[in-house]
Amino acid sequence: MTKGFSINSFAAGIMLGAVLTGAWFFDGTFTPAPSSSFPASTANDAQEGGSVSVAHQPAGNTVVVESVTVPPPGVWVAVREVVDDELGNVLGAVRVSGPKSSVSVPLLRATEPGRSYAVQLYRDDGNGVFDVAVNSVYVDFDTGARVVAYFTTVE
Repeated sequence: MTKGFSINSFAAGIMLGAVLTGAWFFDGTFTPAPSSSFPASTANDAQEGGSVSVAHQPAGNTVVVESVTVPPPGVWVAVREVVDDELGNVLGAVRVSGPKSSVSVPLLRATEPGRSYAVQLYRDDGNGVFDVAVNSVYVDFDTGARVVAYFTTVE
């Protein structure tokens, strides 16, 4: 009595054979062969980190950010309240298209003397309008940390 040919058994045998053959030749190290089909990366291809710098400043309707260092296409620079060591409401934001110094951020509500605030960077989602719920926090590629600078206001 002979059994009929089973396509499932045949496929399982091929897969098992491939796995065993791979295990036979694989020595635990993998070194990809050089390929000319992929261009070499250049300095422009590398992801770059970002930074922001802000000094303590008088309370008011505008915050002046000393410098923003990010690659194009840029970021949103947002001023946030600090409440109990946590970032609170966004008071204002402005779009910056690349490295820039002396960035003025107009505020929806003035800062108050003797309080802590933060400047935080956000990526634009492509619509050109800042929305803290939609735009993602800008993260430094070197450290993986969000880019934030803290400051206090004086009278």
